[in-house]
Amino acid sequence: MTAIRSLLGRLPIDAYMLLLIATVAFAFVLPARGIGQDIAEDSVLVAVGLLFFLYGARLSPAAVWAGITHWRLQSLVLASTFVIFPIIGLAAYWGTRGWLPEGIAIGLLYLCLLPSTVQSSIAFTSIARGNVPAALCSASVSNLLGVVLTPLLVAALLHSAGGGFSLRAIEGIALQILLPFVVGQVARPVIGKWLVAHRTLTSVVDRGSILLVVYTAFSAGVVAGVWTSLSPIDLAAVLAIDLAILAVILCVTTALGRWLGFTVEDQIALVFCGSKKSMASGLPMATILFAGHSVSLIVLPLMLFHQAQLFACAVLARRYARRPEGGEGDAVPA
Repeated sequence: MTAIRSLLGRLPIDAYMLLLIATVAFAFVLPARGIGQDIAEDSVLVAVGLLFFLYGARLSPAAVWAGITHWRLQSLVLASTFVIFPIIGLAAYWGTRGWLPEGIAIGLLYLCLLPSTVQSSIAFTSIARGNVPAALCSASVSNLLGVVLTPLLVAALLHSAGGGFSLRAIEGIALQILLPFVVGQVARPVIGKWLVAHRTLTSVVDRGSILLVVYTAFSAGVVAGVWTSLSPIDLAAVLAIDLAILAVILCVTTALGRWLGFTVEDQIALVFCGSKKSMASGLPMATILFAGHSVSLIVLPLMLFHQAQLFACAVLARRYARRPEGGEGDAVPA
């Protein structure tokens, strides 16, 4: 066992990344089906609820209010999600038409029109020791606005019919995110100090919830046959474009955070909230917005991007977390 730990310590990848890779491999070999899929999805809901309960119990009301009123950061996250991303998506759409299937070109643009994730954005911000209250506000507002803005952007840029305001999406955000957080705030006077003294619990829930999201998302792709719907060359091309989109948005958000003089904690929140796209919102929306189209092809770029963003952000979060306590520095550690 000592020899294995020594070997892992010398690898250029940390143990958590190895767990992510192992989770993807496990999902590919043994994806959740039927009752197993229901259990996996329910486990994600429970993990997300527990995670936000812990956030609520740990964060002071003053910190939460400071995050909500940080209008410069909130505005920049929304601009990244619904302005900068769509511009990148249009470039990808027009650049791939003709040499990739039309559904893939549409999917690349559709990916860039989606709201940010909530759970993983906040979890990675927490792991990286960033501004969690601001990330909570940014990601939640992005997801709520996306219910309206994404269908409008799809209609405007792709001339696609359908979509609209979904009360179910708002209910989902309220029940899965806001309610546990509020309950945690209520319980804070009783358990808040204990949780601050036992940070490992929140850390385990942070990382465990992301592993559950990865397994459930990748399993869904395997069961739906998304990963085998294209030739290996086309699949590699889509992955390469997704990685290029992710690299561009990470560089843009990092540069903007530094240029505007944000603190390291705020830069972290901007990078993680402004560079993500929500598969949880994107998949159900696609079935409505693109009824009659090849939905499996349209959502493939989103499926691949979702996996890529989790891996990339896991690496970044671990690098951020290694900076000295209370230290200053760039948003992306050297």
